[in-house]
Amino acid sequence: MKTLITLIFVLLIGFAAQAQDTTTEVKVATIEMGIVTDTNEEVKETTTEVARLYKRSNSRVKKALSFTTKRNKAKLA
Repeated sequence: MKTLITLIFVLLIGFAAQAQDTTTEVKVATIEMGIVTDTNEEVKETTTEVARLYKRSNSRVKKALSFTTKRNKAKLA
């Protein structure tokens, strides 16, 4: 009996939640912009920059990946 009442209660709550009409249409203001067809063919001066790469030891990652538990240790028979 309790399961039947609980099932009916859940179904009524579900139907009530679906009956809520929350669909409101939001109108968006649009902005119209023109197309610019100006083509400037200026030559830009290129500079070469050196990027530095620093190596860091990933000791935390290696330690986390190679963890051992007490059960992993070998036991003497």
